[in-house]
Parts: sequence; structure tokens; C-alpha cells
Amino acid sequence: MWLSAELDRMVSQNVGGSDRLIRAVLAVGFSILALRALTNRKPLTAVVAGLSAIGFGFNATTCFCGLNEALGVDTSSD
Repeated sequence: MWLSAELDRMVSQNVGGSDRLIRAVLAVGFSILALRALTNRKPLTAVVAGLSAIGFGFNATTCFCGLNEALGVDTSSD
């Protein structure tokens, strides 16, 4: 039980509502951009877009953003 409480304290949800939806849409958009960049032989663009897609997808699925936490922003109640 204490481990669960400690994990909840360490990784609390701070992304929600429209912020979460926007991040999910951005993840899909960056995924499409990464695939297009790969087909056009632009590897740097593909890598940057792919990493962006992974980051925004992680934020949208886990409802957690490290930058939000560092800045003290919480949109989970939206």
C-alpha cells in the first residue's frame, strides 16, 4: 500500500480536459509529419517529429507532464 501512495505522490496527474485532447491531436499530427518526413528522406525532421509525437502521446495517455509540474501548472481539473 505504501508503494502505491508513494507513486501517486511522485507522479500525480496534471494534464486533463481540453489540454489532454490537444496533446493527443498533436501526437497524431506529429506522427503523420514523421511518416511523411521518412518517405521524403528527411531523417532529422522525422526524428524530431517522432520524438515530439512520443512526448505528446505520453502526456495524453498518462495525464502527466513534467514541464507542467516544474512550472506548477495543473490542468487536470479542466
